[in-house]
This record gives sequence, structure tokens and C-alpha cells, in this order.
Amino acid sequence: MLQIQENVSLKNFNTFGIDVNARYFAEINHEADLVELFADPQWHKVQRLVMGGGSNMLLVNDFDGLVIRLNIRGIQHRISHDDVHVDAGAGEVWNDLVNYCVAHGFAGMENLSLIPGSVGASPIQNIGAYGVELKDVFESCHAFEIATGEFRTFSKDDCKFGYRESVFKAELAGRFIITSVKFKLSLEPHLNLKYGAIEQELANRNIENPSIKDVSQVVSHIRVSKLPDPSTIGNAGSFFKNPVISRANFEALMSKHPDVVNYPAPDNMVKLAAGWLIEQCGWKGKQVGHTGTWKNQALVLVNHGGATGEEVYNFSSQIIDSVYDKFGVLLQREVNIVR
Repeated sequence: MLQIQENVSLKNFNTFGIDVNARYFAEINHEADLVELFADPQWHKVQRLVMGGGSNMLLVNDFDGLVIRLNIRGIQHRISHDDVHVDAGAGEVWNDLVNYCVAHGFAGMENLSLIPGSVGASPIQNIGAYGVELKDVFESCHAFEIATGEFRTFSKDDCKFGYRESVFKAELAGRFIITSVKFKLSLEPHLNLKYGAIEQELANRNIENPSIKDVSQVVSHIRVSKLPDPSTIGNAGSFFKNPVISRANFEALMSKHPDVVNYPAPDNMVKLAAGWLIEQCGWKGKQVGHTGTWKNQALVLVNHGGATGEEVYNFSSQIIDSVYDKFGVLLQREVNIVR
């Protein structure tokens, strides 16, 4: 029997450690729980928030509605020639899935090691790191339509993936709840080593012919060296998107700031390193009240203890204004702001 709790603290359910309450709270362990939940008309009328690992959100106020926490578990795989099809429940911890695939020799996810969050959230955000995005390994996802009580399978094309974007953040926002995700991996690795410090770290370890396990371990090492552990200091990982600008705007920016860190992007666009822009404005490692930026990575905002969601949000606004004043580049928040 599905249990609906009232006035539940969300402090332990979001990686920022923001202490706000949910008026109603339901934990979903099976797809049937969603059918049961929305068979009651009252839950169609209230504001809803779906949570997985709570790693990509900033809770600004108490939530006067229903929080639905996805805890559907299970990982299965099927091998067909060199292709591997992996099916994972939405409540699985993302890095547990990556470790499962690496341990079984299934290539494709190794660059996505140690990203915080749950499997169910990965297509919504089209998570990515070190030159690989979720869409590169995505096959399909299974989702519950709240209005009809029916389940639907979404293909890669259906999801309309973009940079940290998908159909679930756009026209279908709030209409579906992802319950499982299927990935297409390979027994034949095609390693992506060009992004970030992967090649340098492999060289430091005297690894000339890396395995997917080597790449996963190196990516994990780099992430740990740059990013704070949410279990010791509250954070949501990268708080801002890396801005993507036109080639013409980039050349104008380069004329004033020739050392701007950049990467090629599709359609003759250029991606800028948001962390570098923020650092150049003097924010790296800076603390204001109970919040601030991480000492090793200016892209990450942290809760030094007792920060409110409003405090973190206002701090992020100061950073956005500062970067725009100096570079004429408008940063966008990557985390979901929940009010």
C-alpha cells in the first residue's frame, strides 16, 4: 500500500542540504505505485515535484505540494553481437550503473563516471562530462503519463536532446515521470580521451593503452580533485551551463580576452568554460554568508552550512551579473530552481 507522508523535511533528499519541507511526500518503488497514486484525483490538482537523487536542484522555499521520490531499482542487460542493451530503474544511483557497466566491460559510459544523481534524471538533463553526453549512449526510456495513467516508451528522437536539454524540460515538462532507461553500449571500446585532463592523467599513470576501467578511474580522480563531495559539503555539482556563443561573438570576445578557454561546438558555435569566466571575475573560492564557490572549481556553488535556497540563488545572480558586465556573456543556471 502506497504511503503518503505529510510535512517531510527534504534536507536529506537534496545534495545541497537545503532544509525545506514538503507538504506531502510519496516514495515510488514500483511502476504500479504511480498508477495507484494518480488514481486518486486529488494528486492531479496539487503542485508536484519529482525527485531522484536530488542532485540537480535548488530548493528555494518549502514545497506546498506533493514530492514524488523515485526509488525504482534494478539493472539488467542483454548482449547482441558487439552491442549491449542495459535497462536500469529510474531510482538507481547513476554512478552505480556506470560501475556496473565498466565492471562488465560495457563501453560508452566511462567518461560519465561519478556524476551525481539518479538514472531517471539523466535523460531529462541530458547529462554529460568529458566529451560524452547521455544521448550518446541512450536508446529509450519508459515513462508514466500523469494525465492518462498510461505508460509510453520514448526513443532518442522523441527526447529531442540538446545541451543539458530534452523534451522533458520543454514541451513535456511535468507531464511524464520516467521509470526506467535503456542504454546501448558496446563490447568494442571507442575511447574519448581528448576532453579535459584525461590524456594527461593517463600519461601521469604511464598508461599507454587504456581500458574503459582506466578511463573511468581517471575521470573519477579528476572529478574528486575538482569537485566537493555532497556528503561533506552541500552542492549540486556544476551550477551553471557552459555558454555557447556564435563564432562572430567569440571572435569579438577573443579580441579583448585572447586567453578565454573555449571548445568547438556544433553548427559553427563555440562553447566557453563557465568556470573560467567566473574565476576571472574573482569568485573562485569566495564565501558570502553561508554560501560560496568551491575552492577548486568556480562553477560549483556550495552550502557551507545553514544556507537557505534564497541565499544561494541570490549569490548565483551576483555571479551572473558579474560575468555579463565583464565579458558580455549571459550565464544560465544548469540546476533546476524549485520555488
